[in-house]
Amino acid sequence: MTAPADVFTAVQSQFPAASARPTLDHPAINVPMADAVAVLTNLRDTQAFDFLVDVTAVDWGVEATPRFSVVWHLLSTTKHNYVRVVAACVSDTEPVAPTISHLWAGANWHERETFDLLGVRFEGHPDLRRILMWDGYPHHPLRKDFPLAGIDTPLPDLEVGELTKATAAPAPMMGGPFVASVGEMNMTDAEPSAKDESWNERSNKPAAL
Repeated sequence: MTAPADVFTAVQSQFPAASARPTLDHPAINVPMADAVAVLTNLRDTQAFDFLVDVTAVDWGVEATPRFSVVWHLLSTTKHNYVRVVAACVSDTEPVAPTISHLWAGANWHERETFDLLGVRFEGHPDLRRILMWDGYPHHPLRKDFPLAGIDTPLPDLEVGELTKATAAPAPMMGGPFVASVGEMNMTDAEPSAKDESWNERSNKPAAL
């Protein structure tokens, strides 16, 4: 396994602006956003970090400067080592980072999710659309200034909106909580089941002729 100091030393020898990032687990490196793609390419091609685990971002809060950081986690499947690379976004209002979807195809969806939920725009991404929220949704739900209770936003589909209004009464228990029997029994009987099975009972009734 490559030692944490070796990973950082190898990166800094090529990218002097890189700095060690305090970490409690695997090696972590701060790099300027302008160097991010080159650093990640270097880690893939010269240090065998061949697998992109994820791409995400951190919103440090509206008072922080810089407010947003993009985080990449890489794994070496041959050396069995992880590395974390972090780069701060230059703008606190319109955070931008370069895409790495040309380095790892799996970055495509990671970057779309980060854009959708945190509002970081990945320049050069081949299809940067929302992946969870609908197109045109005006907020980014994982930002620190997004309220825990959410923001009342009109749904894009009128039919869905009317259905939501019609079912706005408090939800019944059905679907949970889940309970399991205790004691000696076969595994099939030990599977948890919903405490309220009324929905299943209604759905399993034969249709009226």
